[in-house]
Amino acid sequence: MNKYSIILGNLGNTCDRFCKGYKNNPSSEEMLEMAIRKIPHIKGVELVGNWDIRKDNAKEMKKHLADHGLECSSIIPDTFSESDYGKGSITSTDVRIRKKALDYLREMSEIALEIDCKLLNLWLGQDGYDYLLTTDYLGEREWLKEATAALAREYPSLKFALEYKPKEPRNFSYHARMADTILAAKETECNNVGVTIDTGHSFVAGENVSEAVVLAKRAGDMLYHMHFNDNHGSWDDDMIVGTVHSVVYIELLFWLRKTGYKGWLSMDQYPYREDAVDAISESILWVRKFEAIVDEYYNEIESLIKLNDAVETSRFLRKLIR
Repeated sequence: MNKYSIILGNLGNTCDRFCKGYKNNPSSEEMLEMAIRKIPHIKGVELVGNWDIRKDNAKEMKKHLADHGLECSSIIPDTFSESDYGKGSITSTDVRIRKKALDYLREMSEIALEIDCKLLNLWLGQDGYDYLLTTDYLGEREWLKEATAALAREYPSLKFALEYKPKEPRNFSYHARMADTILAAKETECNNVGVTIDTGHSFVAGENVSEAVVLAKRAGDMLYHMHFNDNHGSWDDDMIVGTVHSVVYIELLFWLRKTGYKGWLSMDQYPYREDAVDAISESILWVRKFEAIVDEYYNEIESLIKLNDAVETSRFLRKLIR
């Protein structure tokens, strides 16, 4: 049975660059209550550093989670919303910013240990570049490697999952696709550095997300974490799972099972205008529906893959629509 979690902040005011907010923003504690009371099947919650979890509230948050039988599935350090990190966090050309970012990541690692969270999800959204002839790719990627490796060596009991995304907020991200993120993880020479797949990021990157799962498996079980959402392929819209890529999700759930993935299935979406509880609940229910299809037809799907006949696969998929 797969384990489901949500990113707590997705229940709040998910603003975009055109509007500061479409709804009121509850406190982290209020969002946690909403999740517990109204969202089905969840066993874990992802907390964003500084937004939901800090040194001054770590003990209280740990108690809240324990009281409701929830785990902290990951901590997502906020290296992306602070203006100091506008030109990079651990790859900033300013040595003071690089030190600040690494010290902050150490602080988040200490908090993870304190609240029994086993994984830090590193989405380094500001670490990349925008313009040509402005960036020392060799030097900045070296800083990226050094800081990630330092963190992983200092906290060997934690896992560090590098979440990739090809663009936004920078035009080019250093962790852009599965293959280059595997390379970045391998360069650290630390066996506790792996990868997070965000399905929407993979779609925007032009990947087949199931093949990305297999690449991580072949690299040495490097898939540590999963974020689920949907989009139309051109932007990270963070929509309800399955509203665009239904067949993709059936194949994805098959390959997650086939490759023995044991991590969390975490919903990561921005319901700007929708009721957040309802939209995120729909995502979980869609994932469970796709899982049920894979469970029921696992052997048939495996046979279809071996058969390599697109028409037979089409007939199978049409059979599922009743």
